[in-house]
Amino acid sequence: MPKKWFQNWFNSPYYHILYQQRDHAEAEFFIDNLCAYLKPAPDARLLDIACGRGRHSVYFNKKGFDVTGIDLSIASIQYAKAFENNHLHFYVHDMRALFYTNYFDIALNLFTSFGYFETDQEHIKALKNFNKALKPGGLLVLDFFNSAKVIDTLCPEMTKSVDGILFNIHKKIQNCKIVKRIDFTDHEKPYHYQEEVMAYVMNDFKLFFEQSGFEIVHCFGNYNLEEFDRDKSDRLIFICKKA
Repeated sequence: MPKKWFQNWFNSPYYHILYQQRDHAEAEFFIDNLCAYLKPAPDARLLDIACGRGRHSVYFNKKGFDVTGIDLSIASIQYAKAFENNHLHFYVHDMRALFYTNYFDIALNLFTSFGYFETDQEHIKALKNFNKALKPGGLLVLDFFNSAKVIDTLCPEMTKSVDGILFNIHKKIQNCKIVKRIDFTDHEKPYHYQEEVMAYVMNDFKLFFEQSGFEIVHCFGNYNLEEFDRDKSDRLIFICKKA
């Protein structure tokens, strides 16, 4: 069975080269604001779903929380495991499969780590697993891009030079997805990768949360945790409670 785009791309070293500028300060700023809003108990157990190389997990752990990070990318988890300690653990795991039951106080799915699958049913299944992993009354933080603004401001073509590699990036809307094609050459060898993220909007998520056992507590539009605005907000950040 051929691998899905996210299995190929997230396991590639070029993914980390292209996105190496991702701002740790911005991520920590967001987490600081989240912690101020959520006020987790000192002994709270956190689940970081699709944790990548663990930048969010590591910072939550530095703040004193017990954190478990899961991700489908073997390469990313191998990298993250270097940061493990008694209260920080990483596992290779697909969010569509159940991981623990009634164990975590807060589950987090950050930086548009959702919308990768082919069907709504797969995404609902993932959300049901997030729900099952949480204790009664547990919270889910799901941070997605604001698809409406992404589509309104879509730049079809751009080039980006990183570490001597010229990445040619093409974006389009296709089959209700925001599709990004990434072409480049390294050491005279051509490479082609793709990102495909479902262009889910507020009403889609409302339906998915309802079907997976969550109640929306609040919705924010950026990492300052300001109110969501369909036309202006960069992010679509949900705080949900296990119903």
